[in-house]
Amino acid sequence: MPMRNSRPVSLQDPEDLCSEEVYLEKYAYDRRESLSDYGDHKPPASYSNSSRDSSPSHQPMLRTSSPRRKQWGKQPSYFYRIPNTIVRYLCCALMSAVILFILLLIRMSWVSSRQLERWPKPPSPPAEWESFEFLKGYYGGIRTLVPREQNNPEYPHDGEAEPAPEVNSTITERQASIFPSSSPFDPYPDYTSAAYLSQYVAKQDCFFDSEDRVRIPSVHSYSGVPQGMPDHIMGSYDLLGLRNDICFERFGRLGPYGFGYGKKTGGIGAGLNGDREGAERTWSKVPEVNYKEIRWAEAQNQCMRKNSARFERPGTDDQPAMPAEQSRGNQKGHIRSREKSPSDSAPLLNTTGNGLQEGGKILLPRTAVVIRTWSDFEYTQEDILYLRSLISELSLLSGGEYTVHFLIHVKDNKIPIWADEETYERVLREATPPEFQGMGTLWSEAQMGLIYNGLSESFYLGLPVHGVYRSTFMPLQYFAHKHPEYDHFWNWEMDIRYTGQWYHLFDRVRQWAKAQPRKGLWERNARFYIPSVHGTWEDFKQMVRVQSEMGTSSPNNIWSSLSAGMPPTSGSAQPQADQPVWGPLPPQDDNVSTASDPTPPTPYDKDKYTWGTHEEADLITFSPIFDPAGTTWLLSSDHTGYNTTRSPPPRRAAVVTASRLSRRLLAAMHADTALRRLSMFSEMWAPSCALHHGFKAVYAPHPVYVDRDWPPTYLAGVMNAGRNGASGGGRRSVFGEREHNFKGQSWFYNAGFAPNLWRRWAGLRVDGGVGRRRRGRGREDVFAGGAFASG
Repeated sequence: MPMRNSRPVSLQDPEDLCSEEVYLEKYAYDRRESLSDYGDHKPPASYSNSSRDSSPSHQPMLRTSSPRRKQWGKQPSYFYRIPNTIVRYLCCALMSAVILFILLLIRMSWVSSRQLERWPKPPSPPAEWESFEFLKGYYGGIRTLVPREQNNPEYPHDGEAEPAPEVNSTITERQASIFPSSSPFDPYPDYTSAAYLSQYVAKQDCFFDSEDRVRIPSVHSYSGVPQGMPDHIMGSYDLLGLRNDICFERFGRLGPYGFGYGKKTGGIGAGLNGDREGAERTWSKVPEVNYKEIRWAEAQNQCMRKNSARFERPGTDDQPAMPAEQSRGNQKGHIRSREKSPSDSAPLLNTTGNGLQEGGKILLPRTAVVIRTWSDFEYTQEDILYLRSLISELSLLSGGEYTVHFLIHVKDNKIPIWADEETYERVLREATPPEFQGMGTLWSEAQMGLIYNGLSESFYLGLPVHGVYRSTFMPLQYFAHKHPEYDHFWNWEMDIRYTGQWYHLFDRVRQWAKAQPRKGLWERNARFYIPSVHGTWEDFKQMVRVQSEMGTSSPNNIWSSLSAGMPPTSGSAQPQADQPVWGPLPPQDDNVSTASDPTPPTPYDKDKYTWGTHEEADLITFSPIFDPAGTTWLLSSDHTGYNTTRSPPPRRAAVVTASRLSRRLLAAMHADTALRRLSMFSEMWAPSCALHHGFKAVYAPHPVYVDRDWPPTYLAGVMNAGRNGASGGGRRSVFGEREHNFKGQSWFYNAGFAPNLWRRWAGLRVDGGVGRRRRGRGREDVFAGGAFASG
């Protein structure tokens, strides 16, 4: 058997080895260190007699390096790999160090901030208005009175006019020796005139007692105003029909209600010392009243019984004249009477305000003045005077046109006032001063939660939706639901003061609001009226119309400063007009409309300012009704139950809830809350509901005073800094972050000037400075016309 050549293997000679190394170096390619494991593999032996000696085809394609090359060649670029375990430990250590470093930085920052808190913070820069000079002409004496047309007011002025001279320099010795005489102030209609009796039922006089022996004293006023007294800067006396040619001082204004005589004779014991010149004229015709024996609930009931023929009837003859708590036992009967009444299908309110006709005579609507207070309220002597004046001037002297109630908030929700009659009477008795017993109605937040139990709870600002802060009008809605005998309801606060006469104010404001046309009304409501800047009311109306229909360039448009000189197609740089409110403006995705909602009789551009005239207002406010959208007002987003998928509901707001609401408006608010589960923050709820249902809302521009020398044009720019010259609708609105501008005014919930003005008028020294008595001027407690003080 042939066998392969078994020539013995011979080692390659050095020449062959060198040639092989040259070959490998010529054709070799870089190999990784992992291939070095094959370095000990020797090349196969070659046979001299083999046919393949002359060809390298018998060699593997991937040759391994020879041992000699491994020994003599270069070392690899790296020859050691760190184990994965060690790498993981190193990474963990590095991450831990980074985390510890971050925590250390946080700790150091916290420690540094705590150290900085110990140092006093630098005061914020004062507001611009704080640099204006104080006005000094408010506290003129009685001996400085001059006719209104002869007064040279200290403010406002155009900057070029000479300032008002010092009062002392204008007082002659003869003037200083004469003390003017006061006279009774009578703002009521002439109830005995033939003109009145031909239209209305005769009014019967009311008294404090059941025997008709204790007459009601009248408020006294002086003719003229103190020389140099500043004029109001916002609002108008003449526009509303208020008297501004007279002035009031503390004895003539508060004396009829117990100020100026001792407690033994029935007074409050205040005003017994100091300058009392002229005080005795208050009781020249009517003797001092012993108020310890007066029971106001009985007096109001008796007055109402005498004059019941003068007023409209709610469809039932068994309605109580007044106290709220007396009607509690008959509430079910009242509700049944209303259900049986054929007038249920009629509107809830006669919007013409002319009353129903009976025997050819016009019947008057009744109005409730609801004083908001709480169960642990501490009544001061000043509060007692305030309440006595309200009841006397609004209810008794008017023959029952108004009736005063107390709506008392029981803060302790654990007291079951709605479940136990004895508990209710006990709490009511403890919460009301003796002379006002029988005039109160209790309510609690827990009770409102039971009545309006379908509202979703959002806890906006951490407060409950049924709380008094977020839903002030809930108890008033329920109160109106239980008192069908009233057509209107004044929501009134305990911290409001007025130097004038209450009936004069309420009646003139009502008549002016009734005369306002609806066209442009919501747009006018949104602005402060400043006569020294805006001119007459007609000028103001036309200015508002132009601003609304054409739009204005204002700082609320960030591009407005660039609009000058640009073409009309510059987009957002151009003024944007407002869509006028004409009829109901309901939410986009919520059905709140009812069959009784009024609709415009003509299109907006066809109306000649006729729709709405001679129509009683459903809402009267003493603050502008502004659009909170886009402002910095913190409470603008507090609306509950509305579908906001596409947009929030249209809203309006009036800061300070003191206002008059119609039965129709309160009924709509009650239905929206109880049936549709809708609500808004207190100061938005009534205006927004009127907007949704198309009711008539009116802002009454009453006179407002300032304590400093504001440039009128600058003041107008601050107060109407919102969208298109309005007070709201933009971030620069005065409502929100810029409410500090109200601190020096006589009307706002946190105004600082208002309480100071009232205290100085009442004869109290404030800050020991301005307003002290000066020689020859008499008492410095005289204020022209009448001025609100709320704060």
